[in-house]
Amino acid sequence: MDTLLVSPAAAALLAIILVASLVGLKLRPDLLEAGLFRPYWLLPRREYATLISNAFLHADLGHLLFNGITFWAFAFPLERMIGSGKFLALYFFGLLVSDAATWLRHKHDPAYRCLGASGAILAVLFAAIVYVPGASIFILPIPVPIPAPLFAVLYLAYSVWASRRGRGRINHDAHLAGAAAGIVFVAVVDTERLVGLWQYLVH
Repeated sequence: MDTLLVSPAAAALLAIILVASLVGLKLRPDLLEAGLFRPYWLLPRREYATLISNAFLHADLGHLLFNGITFWAFAFPLERMIGSGKFLALYFFGLLVSDAATWLRHKHDPAYRCLGASGAILAVLFAAIVYVPGASIFILPIPVPIPAPLFAVLYLAYSVWASRRGRGRINHDAHLAGAAAGIVFVAVVDTERLVGLWQYLVH
């Protein structure tokens, strides 16, 4: 309960993501279809709402579980550090940057469509690493903690591989843009943190 009180924005976002995704996956698959981001049709059909809706829905339970664990591990402590206002700004900045990157890459492909909060969550993950580069994450069944920078690199490597394979409706293309957005956000609002990250890495 204390975690929810001190990280209300992260708690609200995670709750919306979980509820909307589970309803779409289990009860209302039409919601997933309606929420898909289709870059080709964004402007012709004015599907502007899908810039936001796609980030609160997921293509399958595995996709939802992985994103949910990553968000839970890094978003809650990050919000406590930077405050709810900056945290929400970071989240939606990462979302819109990743949407823009997806649109630029696929705006000429009428068949492309995608779902997922990964771009925004990668922005949160990489911003959290800048603030606390020594953080780690536990993922069962791995018996040891994974250093956050290593986890982030593995996440991106998987994203590149999955993007090239074109797997399902998951927006792997947004991951690199989201990661960059997280670093850029910190560089703008808290520049000295990047200096701290550099000092941590070189030592």
